Amino acid sequence: MTDALYQIMGRHRSEPLPDRKPSWLKVKAPGGANYLELKQLMRSLDLHTVCEEARCPNIGECWDHGTATFMILGSVCTRNCAYCAVAHGRPPIFDPSEPERVGEAAAKLNLRHVVLTSVDRDDLPDFGAWAFAETIRQIKAMSPGTSVEVLVPDFQGNEDSISAVLEAGPDIYNHNTETVPRLYKKCRPGGRYERVMNIFTYAKKAAPHIPTKTGIILGMGETNEEVVEVMHHLRAVDVDILTLGQYLKPSSDHHHLDRYVTPEEFRWLYERGMELGFRHVESGPLVRSSYHAWEQVQAAGV
Repeated sequence: MTDALYQIMGRHRSEPLPDRKPSWLKVKAPGGANYLELKQLMRSLDLHTVCEEARCPNIGECWDHGTATFMILGSVCTRNCAYCAVAHGRPPIFDPSEPERVGEAAAKLNLRHVVLTSVDRDDLPDFGAWAFAETIRQIKAMSPGTSVEVLVPDFQGNEDSISAVLEAGPDIYNHNTETVPRLYKKCRPGGRYERVMNIFTYAKKAAPHIPTKTGIILGMGETNEEVVEVMHHLRAVDVDILTLGQYLKPSSDHHHLDRYVTPEEFRWLYERGMELGFRHVESGPLVRSSYHAWEQVQAAGV
């Protein structure tokens, strides 16, 4: 990518978006044997996956590779981020048997890698930290060969909650940055950019042996210059793994889609990230936080 292109790419588009998604965003409909088995088991155990709730385009590929992202603590979020497809409102009462059921599912399906995530639970005293910690313990007890990654909410920056999860021994500690500082107030009103950096600083101090990971979604109005600046900030707090993917507007009520980021741009950002020293960068239009998570575990040396 030339310097001239770098200055242009990532700025607000000057022409309307195309009527149809670009060809690089088309995926095959899910339907493999592992996918169907996992879907049936999720329903029988009354479990949720962010793969389904957030309408991830890679659900078929990941499930067929023996990787699943469980969404614990219910499917209703206490926050209302402008880009997110997950429902928001008043969450149901937490079911303390859920961690055991997730462990049972991981063992029954002989999953290679499990990602645990959740809605924000600002209504709980520990913001949901115990549920994460206990689910990690249950998976490792029932399925010792399965690696566990947690994609946690910010716990409002509470260090006791962060410590509780880290002490349970996840293989990767992930919290998504989501966007650039300028867009936080509009896109992620319940979050704070500075809090994200503080979370990673504390996590590395508390458990330096656990790799840290974050993700950014592109196409909400940021510039590539801003993305690179965030990448510098993340390396300054020693984040190990970075994912970069395309924002796809879930509905007409969500934050507008500013642009389709091209595969060329994603490749350029991948190269910048590797130059900055990330252990692994997953960068592409269809990338989500858990995309190719089984490969990221290997890249992180877990």
